[in-house]
Amino acid sequence: MRLIAMASALVATVANPTPETVEPAAPERELTLAEIIAFETERYRRLTVPVTIGGEGPFRFLVDTGAEATVVARNVADQLELFDRDTVTLVAMASQREVETTALTTVALGSREFDLAAAAILEGAHIGDADGILGLDSLQDQRVLFDFENSHIAVAHADELGGNRGFDIVVRARRRENQLIVQRAKIDGVDVDVVIDTGAQSSFGNFALQRRLRRARATESSVMTDVNGVSLTGDTRIARLLQLDRAAINNIAITFADSPSFAALGLDKRPAMVLGMSELRLFKRVAIDFESRRVLFDLPDSTHIGDRSLFP
Repeated sequence: MRLIAMASALVATVANPTPETVEPAAPERELTLAEIIAFETERYRRLTVPVTIGGEGPFRFLVDTGAEATVVARNVADQLELFDRDTVTLVAMASQREVETTALTTVALGSREFDLAAAAILEGAHIGDADGILGLDSLQDQRVLFDFENSHIAVAHADELGGNRGFDIVVRARRRENQLIVQRAKIDGVDVDVVIDTGAQSSFGNFALQRRLRRARATESSVMTDVNGVSLTGDTRIARLLQLDRAAINNIAITFADSPSFAALGLDKRPAMVLGMSELRLFKRVAIDFESRRVLFDLPDSTHIGDRSLFP
């Protein structure tokens, strides 16, 4: 069995990009039917939510839309005496390693409860000292809403979150290995597949994309460490413009690396990238809807909406 976890801790030597500015308005919106879960910002600027397991906890779990399977920190698994374990291969951002797994029963996230047959057991130090990671196996058929402006996460069906009302841009995605991959994207004029990864601190791309972005401004190298604790060094370049349908982000920093996770998703042959939290936080809200295969963006006030003609 193979699991995919793209989450990484990224130490970059470049400043965070800033969006291009102009006008428009954000409509009023209310979240009346959803379970709103307060979250805190942990040391890698990713998101954690309170989770209980078998009535124990709460534990701080990252919400990672780039990880195929849920992860539990080894100290938490030991604390809960989860010693009935199997072994699988975990494909991470920088490595492939054999890891232990264990079943999790009665996992509670807000008002939702579910069981997981196989959660990977990893060292807490390798996942930002969080207690675990909620992966795609915990999020299927749900919409996950990251409201950066109001500092909360909502996990519910799309109709409970008001459907698409209030979002400026709705982007279609396709499913591969349970991941939602946005294809209607361009970076400096190059067609690129984009994985929205709330477990990655910053953005990284494959070598196929690096070869196409020869004119992108080079900066110093960056070091990335994955959830297996394996580090690699990659060249970082500044792309002028990333467009996700009509959303535009200027001066985006991308670190390029030979990540096995791209091959595991079948994204190693053509330009592809992972869009991390440094860039996602530029939006007011981002929603990943796994049931309808849509990614929704709520633009900041005074943000440029790109030329739709670039996406015929």
